[in-house]
Amino acid sequence: MSVHLLVLCLALLQQGGRARPDPPGCSSPEVVRVAEEALEQINRDRTDGYILSLNRLYDLSHTHGKETGGSFYKLTIDVMETKCHITSTKPWKQCEVRDIGDVPVYGECEVSASVDSQVKLQSYSCALREVPATAVVDVCPDCPTAENLNEPVVKETANLSLQRFNEESPLANYFTLENVTRASSQWVVGPSYFVEFTILETVCLKTAEASDLSSCPPMACQFAHRGFCLGSHVAHEDPFEVRLPAGKKGSSLRNRKPVDVKCEIYEPQAAAKEEQAHAKVDSGHTGHQHHNHTHLHPHEHTHSVAPSADLAPSEPRGALGTVMDRPAPIRSAPAASACPGPRRHRLGLDRLKL
Repeated sequence: MSVHLLVLCLALLQQGGRARPDPPGCSSPEVVRVAEEALEQINRDRTDGYILSLNRLYDLSHTHGKETGGSFYKLTIDVMETKCHITSTKPWKQCEVRDIGDVPVYGECEVSASVDSQVKLQSYSCALREVPATAVVDVCPDCPTAENLNEPVVKETANLSLQRFNEESPLANYFTLENVTRASSQWVVGPSYFVEFTILETVCLKTAEASDLSSCPPMACQFAHRGFCLGSHVAHEDPFEVRLPAGKKGSSLRNRKPVDVKCEIYEPQAAAKEEQAHAKVDSGHTGHQHHNHTHLHPHEHTHSVAPSADLAPSEPRGALGTVMDRPAPIRSAPAASACPGPRRHRLGLDRLKL
């Protein structure tokens, strides 16, 4: 009798083991969703740098919450830098990954996230690095390579680009340089330099005297605009003639070296929230004059309605984790089954283990 009971117990144990689902792998739709949403929250938490895109899910561990019924994940995510700066606040799926011609950057993030009805990022630690110039040149000899941000020519290129933006921008206020975030160079018809930089709106009108503009402070209020710019400068000696806009008699752009610039100016988040607050208040009124958020004069922004509770300060950014520049680590094989997941980007650099 005891032998039959023992056999029955063993059979029940085996059935119980088979009934328990296998832990999810790196290609599981559920886990991919957790990784994608956690990365979106990482990008929202960061205060500088570029928006990161998911390349693949490298490894994971998964535990069930006994009391809450939710789940807890620890993920290792391989990421690649996009062309979107954090200032843009764009979703990472809308951003283009830097390819081999844009000094690509790759890395990995260690992520902790809890999941019940929603994914909630708990912490993260990311390590990023540029693809070595030798790896780029082997595949694309004519592609730009990274420049030291401290080089004088880099600062010169940024200043010339910003000068051109201020002269051609339709915005009333003067913008000043915040940070140079990326620089590269290549030989075209001469040494050509490319810079990426962020800019801040100041309290000064562009029509102010040059001496005033040189010491003009950035606008400190929550309605100040910020921008992200791409600038280039071809350093050869031929003068560069610029066709002036109609009505302009002169410009400092005339007879200077070729400079090009393209900037995106971002509407302050506070302005968008306040616009929504005004829309609610004005829904039953007519003839309300919305005030101008371009700040034609410093510190003249006034509220004709009480500030909405939606304008209350949000949680501080950058509190959940860090992003550092570090060399590529020696990685162990993934511990989870069916990991790593498939790569989404290779940049044409198959020999480099991105």
